Amino acid sequence: MDSHDDRLRRLYDDKKRALEAQGSYTLKRLEDAFHQRATGTYLKDLVFGANDGIVTTFAVVAAAAGAGLEAFVVIILGVANLLADGLSMGLGNFLGEKSDEAYNRGQRQKEYWEIKHFPEIERNEVRAVFKKWGFSGQLLEQAIHQVVADPDRWVDFMMREELGIVESEDSGGAAKHGVAMFFAFVIAGFIPLIAYVLPNVPSPFLVSTVLAGLTFCAVGSLRAKFTPTRWWVAGLEVLLIGGIASAVAYGIGRVLERIV
Repeated sequence: MDSHDDRLRRLYDDKKRALEAQGSYTLKRLEDAFHQRATGTYLKDLVFGANDGIVTTFAVVAAAAGAGLEAFVVIILGVANLLADGLSMGLGNFLGEKSDEAYNRGQRQKEYWEIKHFPEIERNEVRAVFKKWGFSGQLLEQAIHQVVADPDRWVDFMMREELGIVESEDSGGAAKHGVAMFFAFVIAGFIPLIAYVLPNVPSPFLVSTVLAGLTFCAVGSLRAKFTPTRWWVAGLEVLLIGGIASAVAYGIGRVLERIV
């Protein structure tokens, strides 16, 4: 069985060969490709959006099937849920990102105010960080001087080391995060409805279940491209979570159908 180091080495070699084949190999490009910076920026939005889309839509399908509802009812409920929840998820993600950005801006403004009005206190906080890292003597003083000589550098340092805030360099902004989640939700969430939308599909619920299961695995496996998790483990994790949620929805539909 390959170790995590073996998988990283294989990934590194694959990225290097791909860049060399494109004639665009540099150490910087290789480092960026190895960390998947551009794609990884929206990985959380895509995975969460797709996962929620497939879970919520198939839960509607499963509940409707459990209640013995007609196919056109499944389509109406599924599409309505898909668009309403997708929009809610996208807007929620947008507002969450905007809130994070506003919070970070506020903390940055406070740090600028503090280094202006309480420079010695802030300098001592820089000193404490470098001492924790093992700096001492003249090297410690030089390191402190390099940081506090530039207010922007000083504030960046305090944001990371004092407040633990690592600000993203993502140029897409909150709107693109919201859009990414919305489309991931809608595209993945529509897949279980295909069996009901297409004409003359035998056993549409069975077909929808198979499609949903494959989508669960695919969404989970997507994480393995950017995380150290094995693809089949990541796929089974999402399949298990989605399967449990869908089974509960189907059971509720059966119970309500008998009660009502």
